[in-house]
Amino acid sequence: MGGRPFNDAASCHAWLQQCSDAQDPRFMTVVATGSGDALGVAAWLNIQPEHGSVELGHLNFSPRLARTPVATEALVLMMRHVFDLGYRRLEWKCDALNTPSRQAAQRLGLRFEGIFHQHRVVNGHNRDSAWYALLDHEWRRLAPVFECWLSPDNFDVDGRQRQALSTLTTAVLTPRPEPT
Repeated sequence: MGGRPFNDAASCHAWLQQCSDAQDPRFMTVVATGSGDALGVAAWLNIQPEHGSVELGHLNFSPRLARTPVATEALVLMMRHVFDLGYRRLEWKCDALNTPSRQAAQRLGLRFEGIFHQHRVVNGHNRDSAWYALLDHEWRRLAPVFECWLSPDNFDVDGRQRQALSTLTTAVLTPRPEPT
């Protein structure tokens, strides 16, 4: 997806240059605070300020970053920024077969909206896409949850979480009413 994987360093550098020049998708690099190492990328895409809608995607995290509090914090910072800018809707779309991505969306409090069947063609095959979204009024309830979860008090000396983020987000969100 998105020009990856690469066959060589030159192809990777060309892709990175293309990404850094683009406005949509708008890529961010996830950098480790202490070492300054680049550990992954994420992007805002399908940016529609006139509709107050933006998608969070193109997530590509190194093994050092994946499934860590730093990864969660990076995504939370990106989420916070779009809502601070006044966006009303944050979307997350992934391959319907990508269980880790679907679990990550739900863990972050995004709500499942459905499957778009044969939404894309990827590597010559049909891809069904699972769609998730977080709305601005839901973000206002979730923001304190993320602060609580990311607090150093939520982690033991070995870095294991005391409370699961999914437990905290589920407790705050109420079911969306069905459209009439």
